[in-house]
Amino acid sequence: GYDVHLVDSVPKHIEQARSHARQHAIASMRVGDARHLEQHDGSADAVLMLGPLYHLTDPAERNRSLHEARRVLRPGGILFAAAISHFASLFDSLQSGFFDDPEFIPILERDLAEGQHRNTTNNPIFFTTAFFHRPEELAAEVAEAGFQVLELLPIEGPGWFARDFDRVWKDQAQRERLLECIRRVEHEPALLGASAHLMAIARK
Repeated sequence: GYDVHLVDSVPKHIEQARSHARQHAIASMRVGDARHLEQHDGSADAVLMLGPLYHLTDPAERNRSLHEARRVLRPGGILFAAAISHFASLFDSLQSGFFDDPEFIPILERDLAEGQHRNTTNNPIFFTTAFFHRPEELAAEVAEAGFQVLELLPIEGPGWFARDFDRVWKDQAQRERLLECIRRVEHEPALLGASAHLMAIARK
């Protein structure tokens, strides 16, 4: 297996991880900044970026975090970088029923126009400050940092469209058929934007 080192900018998250350390063997856990990692050059086989590319709203800061990920990777190391889809707010608001909330409408309009999500209401249901990528923007940012982009994948496949998903998932035959459908289109670029989250896989 691999030695896993956890870096998070939120102290509470590190505390929560430590409280579960007995169930999940993690070599080290520390509060840190994706833009200034303490790890040595070429010390990692893989880097999982689960947060920096959407919580850093300035493209220069996202670029810095990607360069740091590249620095700590060994030659040929793999990056897994998560992003939130440009259309995530639209999907969430339609599914949750607040798409016509007068407080949310201007938030959504800015999301769709700029990808810059700003919750000016302090209502936690509307998420926090973030940047939402189009698939092509994510690929371009990763490539600009010097990576070879291997693949973009949707994190949420079309299975979430299934009526009564919980019932379908509990039925073994229906579950297998659903997974077959998802696998059939998981590499289809035209469907990437329909996922609320994206994953870029790239090589140093």
